[in-house]
Amino acid sequence: MLDTTTRTAYGEEHEIFRDQVRKFFSRALVPYLDRWEEQGVVDRDFWRAAGEAGLLCPTIPEEYGGLGLDFRFNAVIGEELAYAISAAGLPLQSDIVADYILHYGTEAQKQHWLPRMVSGEVVTAIAMTEPSTGSDLQSIRATARRQGDEYVVNGAKTYITNGQLADLIIVVAKTNPEAGAKGVSLILVEASRPGFSRGRNLDKIGQKSADTSELFFADVRVPCTNLLGEEGRGFAYLMNQLPQERLSIAISAQSSAQRALDEAISFTKDRPAFGKTVFDFQNTRFTLGSLKAKVQAGWAHLDWALQRHIAGKLTTAEASAAKLFHTELLWEVADASLQLHGGAGYMNEYPIARLWRDARVQRIYGGTSEIMKEVIARSL
Repeated sequence: MLDTTTRTAYGEEHEIFRDQVRKFFSRALVPYLDRWEEQGVVDRDFWRAAGEAGLLCPTIPEEYGGLGLDFRFNAVIGEELAYAISAAGLPLQSDIVADYILHYGTEAQKQHWLPRMVSGEVVTAIAMTEPSTGSDLQSIRATARRQGDEYVVNGAKTYITNGQLADLIIVVAKTNPEAGAKGVSLILVEASRPGFSRGRNLDKIGQKSADTSELFFADVRVPCTNLLGEEGRGFAYLMNQLPQERLSIAISAQSSAQRALDEAISFTKDRPAFGKTVFDFQNTRFTLGSLKAKVQAGWAHLDWALQRHIAGKLTTAEASAAKLFHTELLWEVADASLQLHGGAGYMNEYPIARLWRDARVQRIYGGTSEIMKEVIARSL
């Protein structure tokens, strides 16, 4: 269990909420983790149960069915989800997609979609990455050409989280292919639209319970009212949302690092070797002591970033630095913790194996570590 006694970002109300989250996960999430890993997708019933428990989109205002809470409640959910070693796509829905619709959607769009996202009736995704385009979003090839009162969407997207379950997808597309970044727009596409299809649920190294998919759009017609925000402003909207998206990833990474460290401590204290425990060896204690110091610093930094974000002061460079630091920390801790497990660490029956597998992608998605360094450097 996460020790939050020294945290500085949270108040009593957040800890009461955390207790509710833990109880919900203990009965509705943890018992099903292995099955979801095997089937490659989280049960739809879990989304509805999470909605009923108030764990979806808690920052959404009450007039749209939400709880009207601050982002720290999202962070509590993200921390506990990661500590449980789950890759369920709740943070994508709550921390990312919901804010796009809340900030840039019309009143009709907000009234129609947000209550259903809060309840878990609707699962969402955002489609940025393409087969030939990763971090360079200005180079996307998907198009949304206007024909009368409709947009006709064409293109392919890949590595899309929640791709198999999504009922609604925010599609990043070119409405003016000749205008570069100023030609990018965000289009809401319902999965029920003719011409939309899903490819395979991608076979990943880790995060196997997160459905990650290819999506295809072949002359998908949507009304012009499905435009999210203003035409040609999509790239700017994506940049505006980066701090919260990258902070969300940092939150998950930090909590996963703590779980990896806790697993290593527990295992080495129980594992006998040469008449004592693995923990009794100086190398083990020094390794764990070093990791503990870094994880401790990580929590302090995360609380700082959370407080900056709540105050509306967290910059893109600061959020990128948080994403870089915490995901790289996770990889260091997970890898060292697996090593301390010895051969057992390579066995899937031990939690450290899943933590290690799931950790690797966090240095890639949401912007690679190399891109994070570039963003930070530009602010110097």
